[in-house]
Amino acid sequence: MDHETIRRIDRLMGSALCFTLTAHRRAADARRDRPSLAAAPVRRVLFLKLIEQGATVLAAPALQLAVDRYGRDNVYFCVFPENRAILDLLDILPRENVIELRHGDLRTFALDATAALRRMRREGIDAVIDMEFLTRAPAVLAYLSGAGTRVGLHRFEEEGPYRGDLLTHRVQYNPYLHTSEAYLQLVQALEEDPAQTPLLKRAVRDAPLEPPRFVATDADRARVLALLEAEHGGPLPGPIVLLNANTGDLLPTRMWRTDRFVELGQRILAAHPNVTLALTGAPSERDGVEDVRRRIGGSRVLSMAGRTSLRDVLVLYTLSEVLVTNDSGPGHFASMTDVGTMCSRI
Repeated sequence: MDHETIRRIDRLMGSALCFTLTAHRRAADARRDRPSLAAAPVRRVLFLKLIEQGATVLAAPALQLAVDRYGRDNVYFCVFPENRAILDLLDILPRENVIELRHGDLRTFALDATAALRRMRREGIDAVIDMEFLTRAPAVLAYLSGAGTRVGLHRFEEEGPYRGDLLTHRVQYNPYLHTSEAYLQLVQALEEDPAQTPLLKRAVRDAPLEPPRFVATDADRARVLALLEAEHGGPLPGPIVLLNANTGDLLPTRMWRTDRFVELGQRILAAHPNVTLALTGAPSERDGVEDVRRRIGGSRVLSMAGRTSLRDVLVLYTLSEVLVTNDSGPGHFASMTDVGTMCSRI
């Protein structure tokens, strides 16, 4: 399923599920002497962030805070398979603690979600952090996990999609906070009184928000440089400039038009006779990026889309002077290196 199909299913089925489960929660609370607010101490924490590898870079300080509090072996992460590479690269939590949900079709997703929920209960996950605000599936999974503590962003009186009332710790979205700080708030809310709404009623913990640094080895740099030279047909004539045009499935409001990338590439080549342009992209964008390469024209334009691992892409950043990218994952990945970055929007 592509992202648009996922969003459509989430909107149609997700709303109904959130409504039904909210009714279930309130009925269960009514049968108790008091609401089902979490009281047991937190021991094992699961983060839910199915999409957007770039957001995982921003969540690194929050992940590290959870590891510091509860131990590395007690922190888990649930993600789509194609978005786990950055988790493995960050190496903040054990690889075996990453739970994958495939989404090739609705049946596959349902089977994997069922298996994931069983594992959450088997592992004794008692706290889930829902890192989403615009989708409903994570809120549903958090509720069905059986975790007594469920933290996430709640819309209260703000605009936002209906996600029911499935959280125990409801955090107010603050547009004035950096995303890294917002994710830190979710971890901090684990230890707060859930009766206090909205959370968080104190200052964000003073914690380093710098992204983790990626260090390429000499072998890394030699390997990626060899890939570039093989594509070019010999040694590169000079500095490398990267363009990440995102020709695949990305929200239009986060994209610069492809023809603008083409024009920019042509102008760079004309103004800098020794610069090599390298075009990056995911495997699914290979054909689209190749079309951009042909439209820019010239022997100094290389298409690397689908020919590099995520680690190779980060190494490529360490070899390059500047990256021009849409508002997407590469901009966040680049923050882990010293490459100059320009982020474009419509």
